[in-house]
Amino acid sequence: MKRHFSTKTVALLGVFGALALVLSFLENVLLPDLPLLPPGAKLGLSNIVTTVVGALLGAPAAFAVALLKALFAFVTRGVTAGLMSFSGGMLSVAGLVLLLRLRGHCLTFLGISVVCAALHNLGQLLCASALTGTLSLVNYGKYLLLFSLITGTLTGIMLNLVMPVLTRSISNLTSKTNV
Repeated sequence: MKRHFSTKTVALLGVFGALALVLSFLENVLLPDLPLLPPGAKLGLSNIVTTVVGALLGAPAAFAVALLKALFAFVTRGVTAGLMSFSGGMLSVAGLVLLLRLRGHCLTFLGISVVCAALHNLGQLLCASALTGTLSLVNYGKYLLLFSLITGTLTGIMLNLVMPVLTRSISNLTSKTNV
C-alpha cells in the first residue's frame, strides 16, 4: 500500500528542508571551528530540524531531510562532504526512528539527541575510514563520542524547549480543512 503525503505535509517538509539547509549553511560558513574541539566538529543545528521532522512527520520525511542535507553538502562542499553527510545522516535517522518509539517511556529528546549525535559521528567515522582505507581513524572516535555528548545535550535541550510549541502549531495547522 502506497502512502501519500498530503499537500500540507509536503509544504511543511519543504519549509523544514529549507530551514535545515539554512542552518547547515550558517553553521558551516559563518560559524568558525570551535577551539579545543575536534577539527570540523560542529554543533549540528540542522539535526534539530531532522529530529523535529521525524517526530512530527514520520520516518520517510526525516530520511528525505537527511538526504537533502547530504545533497546540499555534495553540491556546496564536494563529494567527500556529501558522502560524510549521507553516511552520518542516514545512520542517525535510522537510530532516530527506533528511538522515537521509546520517547515518553524511557527517553526524552535529550537522550534521543545524544544517541543520534553519536550515531551521526559514527557514520561519518566509518565513511572516513572507508574513504581512506584505514581503521586508524577509529582512535578519533573517543573524541567524537565526547563531542556527541556535548552537542547532543545542547540540541536535546533546544528540542525539549521547541517541540511542545511546534507540536501544537503543526497540529493546529493540519487539523484545519485539507488543502
